Amino acid sequence: MTETVLQKYKGQLLLTGLVAAVVSVAVVVLGFHFWDDIKANVLLYTLVKIICIVVPLMGAVAYLTFAERKIIGYMQVRVGPNRVGPRGWLQPIADALKLLMKEIVVPTNANRFLFVVAPMLSIAPALAAWAVLPFTDTLVLANIDASLLYVLALTSIGVYGVIIAGWASNSKYAFLGAMRSAAQIVSYEIAMGFALVGVLIAGGSLNLVDIVEAQQGSFLHWFWLPLFPLFLVYFISGVAETNRAPFDVSEGESEIVAGFHVEYSGMAFAVFFLAEYANMILIAALAALMFLGGWLSPFQGTWFESWFDWVPAIFWLFGKMSVMLLLFLWFRATFPRYRYDQIMRLGWKVFIPITIVWLVVEGAAVILDIGPWFD
Repeated sequence: MTETVLQKYKGQLLLTGLVAAVVSVAVVVLGFHFWDDIKANVLLYTLVKIICIVVPLMGAVAYLTFAERKIIGYMQVRVGPNRVGPRGWLQPIADALKLLMKEIVVPTNANRFLFVVAPMLSIAPALAAWAVLPFTDTLVLANIDASLLYVLALTSIGVYGVIIAGWASNSKYAFLGAMRSAAQIVSYEIAMGFALVGVLIAGGSLNLVDIVEAQQGSFLHWFWLPLFPLFLVYFISGVAETNRAPFDVSEGESEIVAGFHVEYSGMAFAVFFLAEYANMILIAALAALMFLGGWLSPFQGTWFESWFDWVPAIFWLFGKMSVMLLLFLWFRATFPRYRYDQIMRLGWKVFIPITIVWLVVEGAAVILDIGPWFD
């Protein structure tokens, strides 16, 4: 179907792409020409920085879906998408066009307002959290003191989108999926919160830039080593909170079809899809910043440090995020889906006790000035 749509509208799509390219070039040229005026206007300057973050992020979300299909395909000795564009590289664009042209069907007796608002509540926190995430020590939209607290507060809002979507759909399948998903998200949010407390103690600050700078020295100074149990708990809880396999019981096909978004179609469904992948990228970025040294070079403090001084700091951050995202995809291709009782037991009876015990151990290490992390 995708190939048929592309062939049918080939001329219009080429014209649209050409116009978009011309407009983009014009905007960039005008932006460079009036750059001093833009910087003088605080509101306009902030808007430009937001666009510079959100547009590449949306592109990364789109092509993360493509990467998932190709990587899992190779793991299962398949080719994956290879028809649309050279080696399948235009598949995400074709998928987006297909979803744009599909009708959004609102179920009978559904709460229309909440039905439309729910996808926005899911994706908005995943995008707004990037306002305080630093790409380097100077490249950050808003370097606020309590950036870690801001991220924790915003990411907790996403569960409302899930609950409202299930309730507003006027469907028992959607409502049951929403309840399962909401309970799972809240459960693992607690374990993630305790893991963040460990990072706060080790870094001595709620500011993400300060937390990364506290890991300077070498890759052995990064917090993954002294906080290894918290690192594992945080990342696995992130997989569970984003409803990714093997924790995707909200989409149990045999019991509740597609879960809380079963009644959604077209772009309304696509926004939920985008929110899931945007949250994956956010979890990967936070894990890289808090436990893996962020933009710090892994060769810092070694004989090879001078060899890699030419690499921009932001590339190290993106590389670490890519490894984290690869693990997301690897888990999906490897592990079978957990039963719901197993998921809840893991969150409440395993992860939360582990984090509490390790916080006590970390507190003792801080009191005893155990270096190089806590002195």
